[in-house]
Amino acid sequence: MVDLAPCPCGSGLRRVRCCALDFATLSPPEATEILAPLLAQAEAALAGGDEAVAGDRARHLLELAPGREDALLFLYRLCQRQGRDEAAEALIRRVVALNPNQFWATNELTLLLLGRGQLAEAEIHARNAVRIAPQNAQAHNLMGLVLTEANRPLIGEYHYRKVLELAAGEEPVTLANLAWNLKTQGRIAEARGLYERSMALKPDVPQTLLGYAKMEEADRNFARALELLDQAAALLPGDPSVQLTRATVLARLKRRPEALAILHEPEDGRLRLGPAEMSEKGRLLDQMGRYDEAFACFVTGKRRALELGARPYMAEAAVDLAARLAGFFTARRLQTLPVAEPRADMPQPVFIVGFPRSGTTLIEQTLSVHPRIAAGDELPYISDITQIMPRLLASPLLYPEALAELWMGDQRDGLNELRDYYLNRAAKSGIFKPGADVFTDKMPLNETHLGLISMLFPRAPIIHVIRHPLDVVLSVYANHLTHGFFCAAQLESIAAHYNLVAALVEHYRQNVSMRYLPVRYEDVVTDQEASVRRILDFIGVEFDPRCLSFEQNTRYARTASYAQVAEKLYDRSRYRYKPYLKHLAPVLEPLRPAIARLGYTIEE
Repeated sequence: MVDLAPCPCGSGLRRVRCCALDFATLSPPEATEILAPLLAQAEAALAGGDEAVAGDRARHLLELAPGREDALLFLYRLCQRQGRDEAAEALIRRVVALNPNQFWATNELTLLLLGRGQLAEAEIHARNAVRIAPQNAQAHNLMGLVLTEANRPLIGEYHYRKVLELAAGEEPVTLANLAWNLKTQGRIAEARGLYERSMALKPDVPQTLLGYAKMEEADRNFARALELLDQAAALLPGDPSVQLTRATVLARLKRRPEALAILHEPEDGRLRLGPAEMSEKGRLLDQMGRYDEAFACFVTGKRRALELGARPYMAEAAVDLAARLAGFFTARRLQTLPVAEPRADMPQPVFIVGFPRSGTTLIEQTLSVHPRIAAGDELPYISDITQIMPRLLASPLLYPEALAELWMGDQRDGLNELRDYYLNRAAKSGIFKPGADVFTDKMPLNETHLGLISMLFPRAPIIHVIRHPLDVVLSVYANHLTHGFFCAAQLESIAAHYNLVAALVEHYRQNVSMRYLPVRYEDVVTDQEASVRRILDFIGVEFDPRCLSFEQNTRYARTASYAQVAEKLYDRSRYRYKPYLKHLAPVLEPLRPAIARLGYTIEE
């Protein structure tokens, strides 16, 4: 029976000729040349402004020859022009699958994925773009963009500098991109110099002005940030990104009513705030004590994010991984597996773990003031090891089951190799500082991999930051995060993933031997010095009173908490959930066991 069902992606093609296409059935390109006039007709129709006829001709051609790369690219551009994003993505993916060496399509797919925050997949295609065209400046620019966003700025810096090397003379946009990269590394003075060079070459680039303003805001140079935003606004009147950044600056200056006025949506619908703007508006209303309005903004922000293509929670994948980790890392199995040998020839990691928005950035800012502790920030190396482990251990299995190769005689040193991969990446990242013999790694949700961490670094201190579950869930809901299988998409999925990870941590504590210290966020707020002394003693370094003034730490924290940790310690985020209890009703019962297990209560 012929499948006549239209493809759900919205391309207008039949499913069997689109997302369900069997590549094995495709004819060789030369066999479809007779159909070329159809594409010429489509192009002529589009040039004449008739998109309907252009689309009909292109789809007719693809129904007859679904592997025609030129027709797929034509229909991709048309769908993009018409705002049919799902169809456009499906089509450009098909071009890349049919011809992995098509640089333009690879470039387009990478930019699409980057815009959606799908960094892991974007990196795969960005790397392929460099393989296709190693001397192409755009390929290296893509790698710079992806790696900077993926928190590997030192490698991203290499690719941006490669762009400048390949370009004939200084390229102002690349200088601005490199400046943003250096800003994420905390090299603010260098970044400022690059922004000035970029603006001297091309003064009226809105994105350069906006990036420069965001850097000055992060560096607490608010007056300069507002000057730059004025220039950007003159070029892009009413631009949402400029408005959001201005509102952020005004909020940090405690000028909240002004910030809120910027984020106002008129009833005539002339301005529709994006997800980030709605969430920022909600956070402003929260600070002003207008909690019902704040939560309504959070709800709207999440809904609009999903409407614009944000990923929903990948519940099945999350549950599957947690079950496999718990099934593998058992006390009985771990008794028979080796652990990596400690190294004393280079700085070693201190793992700061915890659910996003639990207070891990506060702890890292506190510790990294200490002269013996370097700040690593959110290091992706443990996650990277889980991906490359099968190849490095020559295993047909995935992580964690690939660790079973350690029973083989030729893989007994496998953990040492994985450990060295981590340490070598850390050394190359530039995070080590003179006099520091330890460095922090505070990648959110690294507690998912406590079993692996304990095998790679059996002596490493693991500081687990714990905060009231309702405060955590509310704070995650107020932000747009991708950690944790995109659990931040909805209130219920945040709670579900919190419970999943909490159960896994409890399993690790019962089965895995590790240097583990739970630290309550609330205890740090109520008795800062006692908490800091306890943590430093656990790590094995002497107390330094400067750690009590973490707000004087001049490094830029590359997280959503960067502004909070630039202020003195405050307690307004402690038990923040109380005014929101009625809004949190859908997650109260699911979270109640975890709340009780951690020793918290639900208070009105």
